[in-house]
Amino acid sequence: ALTVRFITRRFIGDYDPTLEMIYRHVAVIDGEMVHFEILDTAGQEDSLQIEEKIKWGDGFAVVYSVTDRCSFDEVMRLCFLINHLHASPKRSGAAEQPPVVIVANKKDLQFDRMVSTEDGENLSKALKIPFYEIS
Repeated sequence: ALTVRFITRRFIGDYDPTLEMIYRHVAVIDGEMVHFEILDTAGQEDSLQIEEKIKWGDGFAVVYSVTDRCSFDEVMRLCFLINHLHASPKRSGAAEQPPVVIVANKKDLQFDRMVSTEDGENLSKALKIPFYEIS
């Protein structure tokens, strides 16, 4: 839903989070035309599948739901996996790490919240990765 919102600037209420999609989008950022190819994973991958997807990417938004503690618990593992796979000498041009941000979604669902803002901020500081909480 986050990707669809980024591309269309509209919120889609009937979004199927189990479908994996690749979206292509062009946006002007800081006066420069940027071509995006976004892999929106279904989050159902096994270890080999997720490694291949991480190798494919040049930048990452690791998203969790503030209403789902298990999704938050996956953030650290995914960030370490991104760091490890992109530091691999087998990867061509791996001189620097790709940009990564941690995104806490569903900020508006305060009554269902299972992960505090402070939890996200603390993880972000520990991993030295920018953190955003959105809705």
